[in-house]
Amino acid sequence: IIPEGISKIKGTLSLEGKENVSIIGIGIDKSILSYSDQEDGAEGLRITNCKNITLKDFSVRNSKGDGIKTQDTHGIYFYNVKVEWTYGPKSTNGAYGFYPVQCSSVMIDSCIAIGASDAGIYVGQSQNIVVKNSEAYHNVAGIEIENSVYADVFNNYVHNNTGGILVFDLPDLEVKSGHSVRVFNNKVIENNI
Repeated sequence: IIPEGISKIKGTLSLEGKENVSIIGIGIDKSILSYSDQEDGAEGLRITNCKNITLKDFSVRNSKGDGIKTQDTHGIYFYNVKVEWTYGPKSTNGAYGFYPVQCSSVMIDSCIAIGASDAGIYVGQSQNIVVKNSEAYHNVAGIEIENSVYADVFNNYVHNNTGGILVFDLPDLEVKSGHSVRVFNNKVIENNI
């Protein structure tokens, strides 16, 4: 449980090789992990080689690099989580807000991403993905699905980014081609920052 208030974190918090772990706050704007004075590591939270991880009801602010990165994880569930850089959109902000890569069974529900210098919500080289009921703004890309398969992106509000919702494949990655990505019922407006 992350307590109510602003917890000042000096380095990346890591979770590796664990199963069935929940990290739960008191509320999206009540439990705040602040990395404004981060000295060690790049990410705010890094979750690697895990299974069945739930992140719920808290915020990550001003990490030096990516907000929350998950890799090689089966079953990663984000609900009512915010990742933000509070000084406005800047090239010096961390690259990615939510950053699951090489994961399976990814759920991003009712989350908020603000100010990433690359993508607010990014899912790459992953499979069985749902991104829904979320908001992304002041990022370069609001929501990005890259080299991934079986993804549904719906009921999101994506506004005031450089690009709204992007779906594509890049060469020279471990997962070569994405397919079966559906994008529907989203509000995508004024993405011209």
